[in-house]
Amino acid sequence: MPLSRPSSRRATVHDVAAAAGVSRGTVSRVINGGYVSPQARAAIEAAIAQVGYVPNTAARNLVRQRSQAVGFVVLEPHMLFLEDPNIGAIMLGANAALSDADYQMVNLVVDSERDTERVSRYLSGGFVDGVIIVSARTHDPIIRVLAQLAIPATYVGHPRDIDPGIPFVGIDNVGSARLITERLMATGRRRIGMIAAAVDRDSGADRVTGFQQALGRRFRPEMVAEVPLYDYSWGTKGMRVLLERDPDIDGVFAGSDALAAGALEALRDAGLAVPRDVGIVGFDDSSWALRTQPHLSTVHQPATDLGARAADLVLRQLRGDDVDAGGVLLPTPVVWRGSA
Repeated sequence: MPLSRPSSRRATVHDVAAAAGVSRGTVSRVINGGYVSPQARAAIEAAIAQVGYVPNTAARNLVRQRSQAVGFVVLEPHMLFLEDPNIGAIMLGANAALSDADYQMVNLVVDSERDTERVSRYLSGGFVDGVIIVSARTHDPIIRVLAQLAIPATYVGHPRDIDPGIPFVGIDNVGSARLITERLMATGRRRIGMIAAAVDRDSGADRVTGFQQALGRRFRPEMVAEVPLYDYSWGTKGMRVLLERDPDIDGVFAGSDALAAGALEALRDAGLAVPRDVGIVGFDDSSWALRTQPHLSTVHQPATDLGARAADLVLRQLRGDDVDAGGVLLPTPVVWRGSA
């Protein structure tokens, strides 16, 4: 005798109502958070479990003209999205806040002009209710798209040309870079260079500014080695450039911990000891800072909190709350360890 296969038909509100012995309207009130008697609620909840009813969220959202999703757009190469611990921490912080509010997070990575066009179409299609933007550069096409859509949005970071009506959450990159460079100078270093990444966006450019402010009249433009990405391999290359420009360099501010870790490799290859010959400091207080020997002195960037605050700002806009269009800056204390 052949085995009977279970029905693939999706259980409906009518099935729940029949099993609970109540009207369809009473079931709908329970599902939508309305009031019913405790006895009716108990019967309906038992019936839902019995028939295996799952609410059709897509249909409900269609009626409400909401997707119940928020886009998390990262304007970085795919490789950096996977390897950069800060991006991962920002993403997890945002996801936790969105999950608590019963929103789904949709990850979108922009690594090319084609990606920009594809993501722009996606955002324009109403597939998300709001968006969090990470690592936007000045004059980025996504900035123009958001201005046109008027969709609830928040930036992590502060590109200079963003719509003044869109809030942002970030850190004081200028002040933090100045502070840790001054701390490095206080150790007696006199020939200090910088490995600067991503100077086409606010984080990279502002860290160069802070470095320059700390050095004052001792600042030498040729002692800033610019590289494209906050990446280990570029830290190695940037350090080699600085050693070529000044073999007697005795201090380095790297624009991220990943860059600083790469710089340590180049210094070891050159036969130089850290911190005896060269003191080095990073930025982020990421997992890289504790993977090196010696551990990195660095600036603590509250990446998880940045993501959570960005998500909260989007959710507040979706609720219709008043949101200050200005920025929110989170504290960034210096963490001093053995590398300097």
